[in-house]
Amino acid sequence: MADQVYWEDVDVGTEVTPLQKQPTTQQLVRWAGGSGDFYQIHYDKDFALGNQLPGVIVHGALKSAWLGQLLGDWVGEKGKIKTYGCSYRGMDVPGDTLTCKGTVTKKYEEGGEHLVDCDIWLENSKGEKTTPGTATLVLPSKG
Repeated sequence: MADQVYWEDVDVGTEVTPLQKQPTTQQLVRWAGGSGDFYQIHYDKDFALGNQLPGVIVHGALKSAWLGQLLGDWVGEKGKIKTYGCSYRGMDVPGDTLTCKGTVTKKYEEGGEHLVDCDIWLENSKGEKTTPGTATLVLPSKG
């Protein structure tokens, strides 16, 4: 795990440490089993192509989970994810390199907590933001 991030060490514009993923069809089958989402567009290429898709596509909820991992890794053991959410704006496919990213957009104190708001997103290898979102994080203070 990386060093702990503290509230005093971040400012608006600070980048969240990126997280890369390289999904495989086997991973999608495993996610389907764990999540109960067995819609064929996530594991059956012929079915996906028959539905005018570029092939098998990554589950939206899996992309959301990766964004959660991005945030959890960044806030460290002493921080916490207060809220986060995302929307699915584009399709991602196995074999592509996907990168979860984020940037601090606001830094403030509220209710005794040291908070940062972030824009977060998952982008494909073309740099297209397919899964944008936002988060509010509680960071530990050195004070």
